[in-house]
Amino acid sequence: MSPLNITAHDTAAGPVLEITGELDYSNATRLRDLLPTLTLEPGRRLVLDLAGLTFCDSSGITALIAARTHAQAAGADAALAAVPANTLRILRIVGLDQVFALYPDSEAASRL
Repeated sequence: MSPLNITAHDTAAGPVLEITGELDYSNATRLRDLLPTLTLEPGRRLVLDLAGLTFCDSSGITALIAARTHAQAAGADAALAAVPANTLRILRIVGLDQVFALYPDSEAASRL
């Protein structure tokens, strides 16, 4: 079991959340609870960097969707960066690869 860690930092384009470990039923609420604390402005982008994600279940996917919904409510965009192959496979199966903008890394995702 790999604990969930979320590290936030700001870029010129908007906040980046580096999510490492397991995003699952037991801890997906941590991501959801963090969202209202983020400062998002219209035209900016929330980037979820998943390079260190080791596991993501349906609760984790729901938390990612909540992040996108939160960004859109603020008039901002949401993007996923460095999505691991196993998570990308799930996103493709459920069609979320067509909903989220996907980038190879957070640096690329942070360019508007």
